[in-house]
Amino acid sequence: MKNLIPSIDPSAFRYDLPKERIAQYPLAERDLSKLLIMNHRGITSDTFRTLPSHLPDGAMLLFNNTKVIRARMVFRKVTGAAIEVFFLNPLEPSRDHEVVFGLGSPAVWECVIGNARKWKNGELVLQFPCGGVEVTLRAEMLAKGRESSEVGLIWEPQQIPLADIFEAVGHIPLPPYLDRSDEPLDVDRYQTVYAHYDGSVAAPTAGLHFTPAVLSDLAARGIRQEKITLHVGAGTFRPVSASSVADHVMHREEIVVQRELLEALVEHPGMVIPVGTTSVRTVESVYWYGLRAMQEQGLIAPHFSVDQWEPYDYPDSSLPPYREVFAYLLKGMAEQGVSSLRGATRLMIVPGYRFAVTGGLITNFHQPGSTLLMLVAALVGERWKEAYRFALDNDFRFLSYGDACLFL
Repeated sequence: MKNLIPSIDPSAFRYDLPKERIAQYPLAERDLSKLLIMNHRGITSDTFRTLPSHLPDGAMLLFNNTKVIRARMVFRKVTGAAIEVFFLNPLEPSRDHEVVFGLGSPAVWECVIGNARKWKNGELVLQFPCGGVEVTLRAEMLAKGRESSEVGLIWEPQQIPLADIFEAVGHIPLPPYLDRSDEPLDVDRYQTVYAHYDGSVAAPTAGLHFTPAVLSDLAARGIRQEKITLHVGAGTFRPVSASSVADHVMHREEIVVQRELLEALVEHPGMVIPVGTTSVRTVESVYWYGLRAMQEQGLIAPHFSVDQWEPYDYPDSSLPPYREVFAYLLKGMAEQGVSSLRGATRLMIVPGYRFAVTGGLITNFHQPGSTLLMLVAALVGERWKEAYRFALDNDFRFLSYGDACLFL
């Protein structure tokens, strides 16, 4: 199956997206976004707040409960030059976002530096109020790389948690295609209503349409709601610039899966519909890790990784159902007293991929030529073109703050 990958031409996933169709701001009400519904009967449209009525009975929705952090900070040198530091992933004293945000000074992060040529040496300093005290934050370049760099942070008072530092002086990391500075409204609207765990530098945007009222209507209809965590990285916006999909290097993202979710998936008899491509990649990654563990009959590692093309190495023979694989993981977790699995995934889903868990998808309209659009094409085939043409012809709004679609 892996032999299919080199034959995939990235240009097949490009389409003409006029700039005026990119939603620069969210609608006044989240659930008044348009909803495109594509199933075996064809394509229709509605408003997002009617979503519960369009879902199959007994379905389970799988939400990514990551929380967007204020990942951009702007420092100024004594010369007046502005240096933007975009914080991607913590490196020290922990790689676990949840842990590092609760700790005080110091910390080391992987970052992307804006106007990096102006920061050749020396510290950058920010002074600002935080929780009623004056804070001095210092940033030092520890190692400079081609795409990202290591930046060390120290601050006084040292005991202030890093989460408070980000909250006080950081900016919302809006997608580059919005081409505007973050505004007060983005603090609330570039975040899902169920966001919980700090760690993302981009929102899982399919979830931006949900409101407490919609979630309540889903529950009333018997639609099960479960949570999974993938901390979205900046690589989600990286276009496929290689001439072949096989040459694209997929970005790495951290994931967390609780035992309760695996138990719910093993017990659930209905369709599993992830909310967003991040939820798809997370639950599918856990399947492939579990399958590998089953075949190797080894210990269940609480920290694991899934490579970009790992699923494509398996022969075309039938694979065990996901309930069997997840039951194996649960057994191993119980034996080792493990309540959650933490890992990293580079999984890239392209046409030819075999979905193990995903039965449908709620998502937004994605950038031309993106890995997100390739994932959609892997699920619905060439019909993605029909759906996107319908959206363009019927005034749908595109990308992060745009409208939604339901693929069944």
